[in-house]
Amino acid sequence: MTMNSVITGKTRIMVVDDDKEIREVISVLLTNENFDVIEAGAGEDAMKLMTANIDLIILDVMMPGISGYQVSRMIRESSNVPILFLTARTQSSDLVLGYSSGGDDYLAKPFSYPELIARVKGLLRRYTVYQGKKVPTRKSEYIEWGDLRIDCCRNMAWKCGKELDLTSTEYRILRLLLAHPGQVFSAQNIYESVWEEPFHSGDSNSIMVFIRRLRGKIEDDPRRPIHLVTVWGKGYRIE
Repeated sequence: MTMNSVITGKTRIMVVDDDKEIREVISVLLTNENFDVIEAGAGEDAMKLMTANIDLIILDVMMPGISGYQVSRMIRESSNVPILFLTARTQSSDLVLGYSSGGDDYLAKPFSYPELIARVKGLLRRYTVYQGKKVPTRKSEYIEWGDLRIDCCRNMAWKCGKELDLTSTEYRILRLLLAHPGQVFSAQNIYESVWEEPFHSGDSNSIMVFIRRLRGKIEDDPRRPIHLVTVWGKGYRIE
């Protein structure tokens, strides 16, 4: 589907990659799964196409001009839309950089088609619940701890009465920890609870990045956290 795709009411995904062949293959795969697809061949094009109607972005890291990391940072200035990075660079430092720039997940090239579809559907499932597009029928349920408060039905969080601007992944980590104050969660516990996937050793770096980002939003001084603390050698907990 082209950039002039008509709004159909379907879940809309933007594929950003300077390799036309990869874009077309991904577009066909997603279209076959009944997704509405928009293509962009460069970061600049992607930014021009950003609208509230986009539900997920598949973003190549290495592109001429604006890199995928830069695009992600610009998107995060105004949107929490889930971002799936495509990258041939899988060193821990590269993955940390991707998560730090606002990415929600990554997929290494070359990738299998079933894994791509599974990652897309997993991200969309979590994002849909977080954004409240599936409205719960029960009344709101709150978890409060100190000056932190979350609404488990509307998937919102506040600190001292001020709403926190959290991504879906940050919200899910905070909810997990707030629901069990004082309990230590290892990186594996957090990853398998939030991502709902088996944990691998390299995923510890991803958790560290998200913990750092979350501290930047809930702590008065992220360098000296009093809410989200590290239990050395074991994991993290809410105090």
